[in-house]
Amino acid sequence: MSLRHIWAVTRKETNHIIRDRSTLFLVLLTPTLLLLLMAYALTVDIEHVALAVLDYDRSPTSRAFVQQIIAGDDLDLYAQVGSLSEVEQLLLRGEIKAALIIDPTFSKDLLAMRGIPLQIIIDGTEPASGSFAVDHIASRAERFIDQALVGQIQALGISIDSVQPIDLRVRTWFNPSLKPRVDLIPGLISMILGFPALSVALTFAHEREHGTLEQIMATPIGRAELLLGKMIPYLAVGLVNVIIIPLLAMLWFDIPFNGNFLLFIFLSAIFLFAILSMGILIGVFMRTQAAALALSFLLIFFPGFFLTGIFFPIAAMPEIVRLEALGLPGTHYAAITRGVFLPGVGLAVLWPQTIMLLGLGLAFTGVAALFFRKKLA
Repeated sequence: MSLRHIWAVTRKETNHIIRDRSTLFLVLLTPTLLLLLMAYALTVDIEHVALAVLDYDRSPTSRAFVQQIIAGDDLDLYAQVGSLSEVEQLLLRGEIKAALIIDPTFSKDLLAMRGIPLQIIIDGTEPASGSFAVDHIASRAERFIDQALVGQIQALGISIDSVQPIDLRVRTWFNPSLKPRVDLIPGLISMILGFPALSVALTFAHEREHGTLEQIMATPIGRAELLLGKMIPYLAVGLVNVIIIPLLAMLWFDIPFNGNFLLFIFLSAIFLFAILSMGILIGVFMRTQAAALALSFLLIFFPGFFLTGIFFPIAAMPEIVRLEALGLPGTHYAAITRGVFLPGVGLAVLWPQTIMLLGLGLAFTGVAALFFRKKLA
């Protein structure tokens, strides 16, 4: 293998990327634009859910309870209604997403320590907002009960510890606010950085489709040299995105980065090698740009949404699907990005994913070199 031959192909491909504005846009700017678009579209923090309250009790205790429920920006009191028919009309018109029904015996049952009778009605057309309202009301109701009954229990001479024998304290590590974007954006990076693979597949198919590959085929450059030479410029552009996109995630979306940035760049380079090898393999087999584009979406981007663990846990998938996910570079890189960004782990934890990425890259490159023939037929 000649480094001079590889450098010649690398220089040719670099000139192509610089001169072709569409290719330059695709590999350099598209990942950043995609991150902005997908982050805002897919990582919405639910706030200001419209809530109606039907208070049959109308006591100072129930009014204090309502104030506890709507404190903060999570739930907004849209209306105090007087009947279930009003609740129904508000739900039908889409003006509220949840309704809280307080029983007439609310304060009496609370003081008698019989629990609190509540009913929550949610709009099933938006289950995310409804589930958020239920969780929020449940947590606030539990806190209100604790505060309301402390004085009464102590007045009776009863130890609070004896009434609540279990002291459950929940702590959330790595994402204390439980904001979806903190978990999702590091995972999205694994899919967004795969765009150079699409570009290298299209470039390969373009040269084959327009006959320009003949000139390279007439040279003494070997198959592996040609493939590596084509891969290196896209790897370099991908590494530029590896620097830009995490900085955008940290500065624009306030995503914490707790790991080693140099380690992240190193692991990202291995991922780019694997995903670009996959793109080259597609380009080797596809004769037209349309076919290369379609197969790239079917093998790289479509599985990236559903099989890499970004949106759905891999452990919950059927066994055959889990095996398929292991063959995707994005599956292992999503674990790396989340591990480096949030808990800040290193190679001591991420070495299995690193080895898998390296193995996939070598396998894809080897298969591409094996099946690539320096002829048009």
